Amino acid sequence: MIMHATWSYPTRIRSGVGRVVEIADACVEAAIAKPLIVTDPGLVDLLPVRSIVSLLSDAGVEYDVFSDLRSNPTGRDVEAGTEMMRRGGHDGVIAIGGGSALDVGKVVAFHAGQSRPLWDFEDVADWWTRADTTAIAPIIAVPTTAGTGSEVGRAGLIINETSRRKVVVFHPRMLPTVVIADPELTVGLPRTLTVGTGIDALSHSLEAICSPAHHPMSYGIGMEGCRLVLEYLPVAVDSPDDLGARGQMLTAASMGAVAFQKGLGAMHALAHPIGATFDTHHGMTNATLMPYVLLANRAAIESTIERLAAYAGITGGFDGFVHHIVAMRSSMDVPDTLVELGVDAAAVEVIAAAAIDDPSATTNPIPVDREFAARIFEAACAGRLD
Repeated sequence: MIMHATWSYPTRIRSGVGRVVEIADACVEAAIAKPLIVTDPGLVDLLPVRSIVSLLSDAGVEYDVFSDLRSNPTGRDVEAGTEMMRRGGHDGVIAIGGGSALDVGKVVAFHAGQSRPLWDFEDVADWWTRADTTAIAPIIAVPTTAGTGSEVGRAGLIINETSRRKVVVFHPRMLPTVVIADPELTVGLPRTLTVGTGIDALSHSLEAICSPAHHPMSYGIGMEGCRLVLEYLPVAVDSPDDLGARGQMLTAASMGAVAFQKGLGAMHALAHPIGATFDTHHGMTNATLMPYVLLANRAAIESTIERLAAYAGITGGFDGFVHHIVAMRSSMDVPDTLVELGVDAAAVEVIAAAAIDDPSATTNPIPVDREFAARIFEAACAGRLD
């Protein structure tokens, strides 16, 4: 049975089939009178945006739509959205889409009221305290993919074009006020995006439970987040109209983003510079890297993975779990190697150097130095699972 529920952790989440019809009420709840809709160009003429626009119009809500953003969004995208928000006098954002649109929407809502440059709010030490908190606009998040969990996150991942780095822009008030998690909005997603975003959700929970940081709540959430993806992603891929599986994947995606408050690891530390350099899809990059990172971290995570395997009903302990991941990837046409994603194996030194500086590296269960990062990258380029 597909249940309706309204949760208040970590924010207000309206979960269930058909709940997109509550968008105007969500605007009232978030105190947004004139929203800026932020979405990606591929969604502008499709059901999620069309239905929300129609519902807002019927409710007499004035809005504008910003969709000039990339799949790996840049500072230029944020500045363009910020200018539209300021020029239109918008007092909040409705972010609709996958991780890219949600990230840009959140950062635009944050940045539009600030006087400092965007990069002054990178997630470094206490840089977020530089912000004028009173000028941060409220956000409603409507995910159309089950992957990043950005709808329950307090940050946005944006490429700094000058440094060619993926930068985490952070502020606690970037957490959306209301989330509408309606699985009907994820139906029709191309198979490759269902796969890439779904394994991205798995990567968040998986790296979180392997992180050495102490956060028992995130550990528990991460274990269940992994189990949900392992059970329901194959169903969502093979039966894309299954609303039950789609709903469970939306839940798993949000759980992954809550879990990684415990930390991420080498998978993301490598995926971020790979995506910034080669414009690869973030989720598919994590999907390709996953078994190579698991094997590299084996000495520190074997007992954790054995517990996860038992909980998820996978036999064979650590080795059985890795084999399950490899077989699942293969059945979903995930590339075996980074080279198949368009990555140049000769970039090993550039990627390794960037990976050790990525914030995700700090909570990998084994210290990430240049040699460790390079070894994983080379194995993932060559398809060497040993």
